[in-house]
Amino acid sequence: MARTFKLDDIHLILLSTATQRDDGNVLPVAATIADQPDRIAKALPALLKHKLVDEITGLTTCPAWRSDGDERFALVINDAGRAAIGVSNTGEESATPGVELADPASNDAPRAGSKSAAVIALLQREQGATLIEMVEATGWLPHTTRAALTGLRKKGHAIAKSKCGDVTCYTIVAGA
Repeated sequence: MARTFKLDDIHLILLSTATQRDDGNVLPVAATIADQPDRIAKALPALLKHKLVDEITGLTTCPAWRSDGDERFALVINDAGRAAIGVSNTGEESATPGVELADPASNDAPRAGSKSAAVIALLQREQGATLIEMVEATGWLPHTTRAALTGLRKKGHAIAKSKCGDVTCYTIVAGA
C-alpha cells in the first residue's frame, strides 16, 4: 500500500512561495526559512519525488537547485503542487486544499442507525466533529475512532482536518 506524502511547514512555504512567482520557481527560498538549509536540502528532493514540482533545464536566469557540468536545473511548481496546497492555476485559493476527492462507492454506505452512520453524520456537519464528539456518539475508544476515520478514507471519503481552537476538527469534504 502506498503511503501518503504529508506536507510539512517547509514544503508548504516552498510551494506557496513558488505560486507567487511568475515563473513558478521554487528558488530562491523565502526569507522565513532561509536559515534552515538542512531542512530545505531534504524538502526539495521530496517535492520532486512526489511530483509536486518539475525539474527543468536550460534556464540561465533562474536560480538552480543543482547543476551537472554546464547544465543547470531549476525546480518549478506544477499543477499537482498547486493542488496540494489548494491553489488553482490562476492563483485563487481552492476550497479543498491538499485533498483528493473521490466518490464513495454506493455499496459501501453504512447501515442506517449504525455507529459508522453516526460518525458520517457528525463529519457532514458544517463545523465537522472532534474526536471527543465521535467517541461520545459511538462509545468507541479514541484509537478505534481514528481507525474508523482511516476506514472511511479507504472507502473513498475525503476527510479534511482543521483546527477549532485547541482541538482538531474532522469534516467530510463534499465532492464536486
